[in-house]
Amino acid sequence: MLLCIKIALRYLFSPNKGSFSSFASWLAIGGLSIGITALLLTASIINGFHTTISQKLASLEGYGRIQHILGKTLDLNNTTLDSLYQSYPNKLYPYIRGICMARSKTLADGMIVEGVDVLPMEIDKNQALIKPGTIVIGETLAQQLSVKKGDQLFLQVFASKNNNYAYRRIKAVSINKIYKSGLQEYDKSLVFINLNDARKLFEYGEDQITGLIINDKNIYNQISRLDYPFHTENWKDRHSMLFKWIKLQQWPAYIMFGLIALVGIVNIIAAIVMIIIEKSGQIGILIAQGTNTNKLKAIFMIQGGFIGLISAFIGGGLSIIIIWIQLKFEILSIPSEIYFMDHIPLSFHLPIFGLILLVTFICCMIASWWPTKALANFNPSKILNYE
Repeated sequence: MLLCIKIALRYLFSPNKGSFSSFASWLAIGGLSIGITALLLTASIINGFHTTISQKLASLEGYGRIQHILGKTLDLNNTTLDSLYQSYPNKLYPYIRGICMARSKTLADGMIVEGVDVLPMEIDKNQALIKPGTIVIGETLAQQLSVKKGDQLFLQVFASKNNNYAYRRIKAVSINKIYKSGLQEYDKSLVFINLNDARKLFEYGEDQITGLIINDKNIYNQISRLDYPFHTENWKDRHSMLFKWIKLQQWPAYIMFGLIALVGIVNIIAAIVMIIIEKSGQIGILIAQGTNTNKLKAIFMIQGGFIGLISAFIGGGLSIIIIWIQLKFEILSIPSEIYFMDHIPLSFHLPIFGLILLVTFICCMIASWWPTKALANFNPSKILNYE
């Protein structure tokens, strides 16, 4: 086996100047490296989109929410809700959600108002309290209304419980913080105010809420099933169409960029066939000296294995470098109004990387074995006749 490895490396890194076998090997390495890089980056982008969106949605909306199945208001004095609220302190947060119009001078825009006691983790890592009379808005909405931190907004609600359409409830609030989540749909439409301010704005009773936010994944799994009329929903259920779209795009992308890697594997077959033809005289000498066919096959399969390993090292290293550059500098940007974020998210996922590299190596070994079947028909007397 040591002799087989030595001969395989000699064919791969031939010291002879202008050796076609060495050139063909490096050409195969280059082609396969490009294919592996493209495939790994595709996997990183798909996983990056899924991971980034999941983390942002979970940190903005919580892992889950408890609501009325018909969308009605809930009462915190309810036995079930009160028991849950007391059992998981600092893990369940009441919220009130409604729609209103915001005005600043001559500009106005519609928005979704969420009344909470503390800010979501995506906006404030320490989950600071929201002061009464203040509002936290997204960067895109702030640009549309031409406002900045400290400016005043007027919130106007058009629907009222007294069904008087001439009745308009207006509340003045000052901008305490402008956040940027990277999700365009949130940055331009979702704002946060104090829970009691939201209760007054939307005419909720003292203990009435829209629902409870669950900020812990384990707790959500424990209370995911509640009796009627309560309904639990997680962030993935609320955006099921988005994740179906990501899953739908996954396999076509893998297939398309996997074809690039397949071209590199085909190059290995072509390279080994040409090497066998070029080195036919040396192969004839090995056969004449008693080297059996299995050892000859092992030489070229080892060579194909080395091509796969070197390509995996180059392609994997190049992918990691590109991922690091993108994560640090966010060079590759995308329109956030279409893709829910303003830059291409890349994520290094070791199991996916390992699986792609393992499958590529196995394919390289199979590609190396295929042309070696011709070695069984080699006749050393005819080959050496021309040497």
